[in-house]
Amino acid sequence: MCPHGYYTLMRESKDPVHLRLRMVQEAKRRGIKPTAVLFSTSPTTVRKWHRRFDGTLGSLADHSRAPHWRPGRIAAEAEEEIVRAKRKLLMAGARRLKLWMKLPYSVKVICRVLKERGLLRRWRRKKHEVKRCLRAIKREWALWQQITVDTKYLSDLPEYWIQVQELGLPRYQYSAREVSTGVLFLGYADELSLTYAELFVQRIAAHLEAHGVDLSKVTWQTDNGGEFVGSWQATEESAFTKTLAGYGSRHRTIPPGQHRFQADVETVHGMMEVEFYLERFKSRRDFLSKATTYQHFFNYVRPNMGKENKSPWQLIQEKDSTAPPQLLYLAPVFLEALLEQRLHRTCGVHDVWEHPSF
Repeated sequence: MCPHGYYTLMRESKDPVHLRLRMVQEAKRRGIKPTAVLFSTSPTTVRKWHRRFDGTLGSLADHSRAPHWRPGRIAAEAEEEIVRAKRKLLMAGARRLKLWMKLPYSVKVICRVLKERGLLRRWRRKKHEVKRCLRAIKREWALWQQITVDTKYLSDLPEYWIQVQELGLPRYQYSAREVSTGVLFLGYADELSLTYAELFVQRIAAHLEAHGVDLSKVTWQTDNGGEFVGSWQATEESAFTKTLAGYGSRHRTIPPGQHRFQADVETVHGMMEVEFYLERFKSRRDFLSKATTYQHFFNYVRPNMGKENKSPWQLIQEKDSTAPPQLLYLAPVFLEALLEQRLHRTCGVHDVWEHPSF
């Protein structure tokens, strides 16, 4: 005798069909009533499945309990009217369809018809589906169509921050990433500054221009940080914007607070937290040497799972087979040292410092 009862077994079983098959087999061998006692159920239940069994497992499955006739079912012409209205307004749901198209049917009826015809849209894409769609779109962009620039605070990395205090390592990272291939350029400084950001992009732009890149077709995208747009009270374009305009490029800022627009460069920041900043450094010189090695590894060797498991250099060769290998060879730099070099250029016979943007 079953200690739990027939209906408990049916409710908890993943495949009740085989239990019913066993019950039918026992009914043929023992009889209806002994089998009902064995499975802790009624003779009527045993008799029902014994009568339904025709030698196939499908005959022991549950039958649909939906009514065979629905008094509220609308005519076929009315269903076609709902379908035509939906095809005119694909973005509208049942409630909006009834309101905008003035349909004389209830929302429940409209929803049922759309569901039966497979016309109900999903509310929103899953996050991984959105990423997949965006990657496919960016893959089709032209080479050097957009470069995303951002800065990273390094003070929130515990292992690295200890070395900052001990060795005087830089506190901020300046990052620039080409969107379609993922090419990365790095710079470092001890503070966020419009001057440092200007020097950073000027160095990259000059390098690209020297290797044949048409900068008039490049858009540089940043957030609205002061290191890119200057003071929030400024009435003119910042030095950062003017520097890029001097190369024929365009500077574009993202909408305030919409940091997902910077996803490409933010992704690199997350990668470097676990791939680079857990490293132990001996000095500022050792730090810059290892940062250079990492950047070259990232650009020439490292396969990117978000870009078909190919390195940026492989993607560049697919888009431009004539690109020289030196195109990505621009080592990271301490922006303070770069500023000092610019300021100590002399003009004429007098020791007058030159403005960095000249």
